[in-house]
Amino acid sequence: MKVSLKWLSEYVDVPADTKAFCDRLDLTGTGVEGVEKTGAALDGVVIGHVETCEPHPDSDHMHVVTVDVGAGEPVQIVCGAPNIAADIKVPVATVGAVLPGDFKIKKSKLRGIASCGMCCSKRELGMGADHEGIWVLPEDAPVGMPIADYAKLSDTVLDLEITPNRPDCLSIVGFAREVGAMCQRDWTNPLAEMAAKLAPAADGAPVDEAVSVTIDDPTRCPRYTARVIRGCKVGPSPDWMVERLAAIGQRSINNVVDVTNYILFLFGQPLHAFDLDKLAGEDGRARVVIRAAEDGERLTTLDGEERVLTSDMTVIATPEQGAVALAGVMGGLDTEVTDDTVNILLEAATFEAGRTSRTSRNLGLISESSLRYERGVDDHGIEARSAAAAALIVEVAGGTVSAATGNDAAIVDAWPLVSEPRALRFRMPRFCAMMGADIPRDFVEDALARLGCEVADAASDADALSVVAPTFRPDLEREIDLYEEVLRLWGMDRIPATLPGGPGRVGTRTRAEHVMDAINRTLRASGLNETMTYSFAEPGDLERLRMPAEGLGEPVELINPLNADQSVMRQSIIPGLLRSVAYNQSRGVKNVQLYETGVVFYAHEGKKQPKEKRKVAGVLAGAMREAGWNDAPAAFDFFDGKGVVESLARELALPKLRFKALSADEAPHLQPGRAAVVLSGDAELGWVGELHPLAVDAYQAEAPVVAFELDVDALVKAARPARDYVDVPTFPAVSMDVAFVVDEAVTCEKLMQCMSSAGGKLLEDARLFDVYRDEERVGAGKKSMAFALTYRAADRTLTSEEVDKAHERLVKKVCAATGAEVRG
Repeated sequence: MKVSLKWLSEYVDVPADTKAFCDRLDLTGTGVEGVEKTGAALDGVVIGHVETCEPHPDSDHMHVVTVDVGAGEPVQIVCGAPNIAADIKVPVATVGAVLPGDFKIKKSKLRGIASCGMCCSKRELGMGADHEGIWVLPEDAPVGMPIADYAKLSDTVLDLEITPNRPDCLSIVGFAREVGAMCQRDWTNPLAEMAAKLAPAADGAPVDEAVSVTIDDPTRCPRYTARVIRGCKVGPSPDWMVERLAAIGQRSINNVVDVTNYILFLFGQPLHAFDLDKLAGEDGRARVVIRAAEDGERLTTLDGEERVLTSDMTVIATPEQGAVALAGVMGGLDTEVTDDTVNILLEAATFEAGRTSRTSRNLGLISESSLRYERGVDDHGIEARSAAAAALIVEVAGGTVSAATGNDAAIVDAWPLVSEPRALRFRMPRFCAMMGADIPRDFVEDALARLGCEVADAASDADALSVVAPTFRPDLEREIDLYEEVLRLWGMDRIPATLPGGPGRVGTRTRAEHVMDAINRTLRASGLNETMTYSFAEPGDLERLRMPAEGLGEPVELINPLNADQSVMRQSIIPGLLRSVAYNQSRGVKNVQLYETGVVFYAHEGKKQPKEKRKVAGVLAGAMREAGWNDAPAAFDFFDGKGVVESLARELALPKLRFKALSADEAPHLQPGRAAVVLSGDAELGWVGELHPLAVDAYQAEAPVVAFELDVDALVKAARPARDYVDVPTFPAVSMDVAFVVDEAVTCEKLMQCMSSAGGKLLEDARLFDVYRDEERVGAGKKSMAFALTYRAADRTLTSEEVDKAHERLVKKVCAATGAEVRG
């Protein structure tokens, strides 16, 4: 929300030091996102008095004038405006000023005559379209005054971040109350004075004969009021109102609509003005009904868009026309106020907050009214805010306000659901103990009173206060909420820092935290950079990745997604990392190594809360280093990803780590033959492999991309906090090589398992060092796999007979189990 300090200062004494004021706002919970100085574009433009005006000796339309700009000697200016004359006052852009359009004023010569400035028109100053001549100012305009000050354009506008729980601060008056409490200064509320100006007409049709109001569901609309103003003249708004609205970024439309916007920003009360004659039925009476929209019902809103409505939305309707406005969001085009409007129905109401929020977001139609209704508009005081608006409309547009039969308020008021203020208790000893500071009782009473609460001594407890929270503060629901209000006004920076109590407690990190440290440390050491992607995802992410959804459960859908592309919670971290890869590659960064630890979500059948799993995932694209002049590094492949996982397993001391090949049917998102499931014993940890080119292309990235995704809880469970000590071998090892000829379908993993089982305790290590294929020497559909075997005993030196016997047994069992033949 934008707040003009000039406007705000009419109701509260604003601190002169803007920076200190903004810092204080930040500390009390109101974020300052920006500070704008209006009128700064006209620096160097001042009011000047034309002392002399002579024709230019070398021109038939220019004049040479001397102008007093209040800076000592008059300046000489060459001016071509037809209305320039002596003894008038005009805006003068002095040398060095920069006018709108980045037009810098310099000392120059025009047809041989020096000119030190420029006399300006309104258009040249960006203050209007008039360019027929110089802007001639009134005779009493003070010479030398900056034109921005004279035109009341100088202002400081704060762009504030109002938290959703503070609807009262979404108005100038509400923010004045906040500043008064923050700075312990009195403030004034102009509401009563403005409402008192309303003078209903003694004659004419009463408002209750011209309008009737029916509320079908009080939950949707707790209160709805209507006034009738007849004989208005719709036209331009007065300058002061245009300037006020422009300062906070609002465009002037016409005097009636501008009044509704003015009251909205001044008091936080959304209003809507209908053309009464367009609402009225055949008998001249407008029958307003607040009801649920019908599924498929259509309404063209003020922005010219036709909206298809649903029964979850609330509309303002009449029996003759159907829906004429979208309650709490925007009015309808067919009943808008135009230049031909004479009679007005002025709506002031309050609508259900949650329903208004859903309506505006489902339709993509967020307005200043909906922002306030979805946070909560106070149903108390609506009649006064409506009266202030009606009186202001009569002031700027003429007309008369219709009276009501037996109702001094001159209003039709339907109020079926009245909100009640909350009575709370404030215990001083408990408050001071919780805050860790002795905050004076006088300050507590003063702070709460300035915030609008009714404060009195509790009848039954001398150390307690009885507090009634105002209805415009729906966030004050419990005693602890009052504590928070007092604390933020006192200043958290004034609370002394103390260590929390708790004798006998020893702080320590959990085992899971130690494992996470090791995971992060190892992945960074492996060359991967940690990143963070959105937990929100597109509904088709897994399908685009080609990852099977079987066993993962249904995706968790969001009720109010930020947009259609982020409407579910992610089921895998890989899609987000792939988008990061594509983002980097599209900007020339080809070598990308990223990892992320985060939560994935699955719908949990029969449960309200989704099932969550912590995962660690990584991607490697390009190569580990840049190409040199004499070599080009190899692109990442499956074994690079496998190596990262092995490094992680080594640091976590995972027992019995193994990789089991995945088929194309089991992992369609991975390249066949370059995919594996990661196991620790029988526990499945995750997978690693090269992503399928179609999956990579679906995310507009460049293949190859190697990826892995592991279950963090499984890693924590399998990790061993300490390794078993193994002494340095004291007895020599015996090395032997063997080559097995096997079918192509036999994997290295199968052979390694057989050798490990057959070798027993004497087989210390087995390592594949060669794979050979040749149809003539090995055979069609066959391959030769050569292994280096290491035999060793921990307690003795092995004899050749022992080794030969163990080796012969190993070869025999491997051949029997796999159909292998020993290659000579």
